[in-house]
Amino acid sequence: MSAAPLSTDDIAISVADMSHVSFAEEIVDTIYQAALQRGTGIARRTPEYISQKMSEGKAIIAISADGRFAGFCYIETWEHGGYVANSGLIVKPEFRGQNLARRIKRFAFELSRTKYPDAKIFGITTSAPVMKINSELGYFPVHFSKLTTDEAFWKGCQSCPNYDILQRTNRSMCLCTGMLFDPKDGST
Repeated sequence: MSAAPLSTDDIAISVADMSHVSFAEEIVDTIYQAALQRGTGIARRTPEYISQKMSEGKAIIAISADGRFAGFCYIETWEHGGYVANSGLIVKPEFRGQNLARRIKRFAFELSRTKYPDAKIFGITTSAPVMKINSELGYFPVHFSKLTTDEAFWKGCQSCPNYDILQRTNRSMCLCTGMLFDPKDGST
């Protein structure tokens, strides 16, 4: 039996580091279970990959006052820092409905803007709530051709069950929506 959920005021959001590696497996499982529940595809990541993001200072974690993992997001860079993706946004079910995803996403966005001030920030998602948060941050829906051309990014989509759609359309469309923030178009 899990403890009662805490309000978001009782949850600390920070840049993850190696002290958070013990949560990597739970993070991966939580992301996967959410994708299954929504019936959408998602690129699968390993606990080792999540741990690497933590060691690089490119992960954001939310921890409740009683030490439970509450949410997560990480950033990736492409084309020598010209593009940054905020990926893997997840909030554990017991912490949902408290605007925690919005707080985590804003933290990831601000970390991305600090580390890579001239980079275009993008994401691909099937989640309507994530699209809403992205819009609030200044992202706009874009054609996939406006996203990174880095083959390593697109290779990451191979573990998604919808990858065949991406392949059949020459990476022009999928079930995901591409969204982009371009710092040259203004800032939030």
